[in-house]
Amino acid sequence: MLAIASAVIFGLALLLDWADADLGDAFTPMTLLLAGLFCLALHLAGVGTTIRGRSYSRR
Repeated sequence: MLAIASAVIFGLALLLDWADADLGDAFTPMTLLLAGLFCLALHLAGVGTTIRGRSYSRR
């Protein structure tokens, strides 16, 4: 899920860079790039993934 979010953020940063759009100081292409890298790093670290163990029922 975080990989998809980082791909969306990277795409938005690329579009803003190509369009030379200015959305203020908070949403520059560089800050979006860093946010995308942060999401990607969390994804690669395994945050947000669930590993469900097997449930054994003993009777």
